[in-house]
Amino acid sequence: MDGNARWARERGVPVLAGHRRGADALKRTVRAAVALGVGELTVYAFSTENWTRPRAEVDGLMSMFADLIASETPELDEEGVRMRFVGRREQVSEELQERMRWAERETAGNERMMLFIAFNYGGRAEILDAARRFEGGDEADFRNLLYAPEMGDPDLLIRTSGERRLSNFLLWQSAYAELVFSEALWPDFDREHLASALEEFDARQRRFGAR
Repeated sequence: MDGNARWARERGVPVLAGHRRGADALKRTVRAAVALGVGELTVYAFSTENWTRPRAEVDGLMSMFADLIASETPELDEEGVRMRFVGRREQVSEELQERMRWAERETAGNERMMLFIAFNYGGRAEILDAARRFEGGDEADFRNLLYAPEMGDPDLLIRTSGERRLSNFLLWQSAYAELVFSEALWPDFDREHLASALEEFDARQRRFGAR
């Protein structure tokens, strides 16, 4: 989900206003994914590198994220969405950690769609954390040490704002993901953009290394 700050700069408004519009886009996209029959969705909310941003921006993001969990969890629960947070939780406030745990408890029995929220997440950090605990075995044994072993390998990875890079997102899981790059800035992303990406994915032939 990229482009909040650029969206704000283009309109001459504070960066946090762009993040708030990005939060609206997230709500739209999650509900669109449910309606379109997506079974599993992972969103990149805050990276391990985002701590280097200005303090006021980081504090604003943390506050907004806590409010978003509180306001959206009941509605997502009603829609049958299960929430799961992945990343280094111990580095965020205890209050925010408790809201994450609460959201996971409230939605634990839902099966319509699985929503993974990558928060304080980095693909390299995830692999490194797993490697520290790995005592040998095969690929399946290593996978069981990742933040969310139950997460399926993504079929499709969508990157917004015209950027053409992974930015440390799901490096292990995305080995064979199809990539779609959208020119839309994240605050402008909507159901039509998501549906277009899914249509592009459906038109591709996946080989997973075979001919």
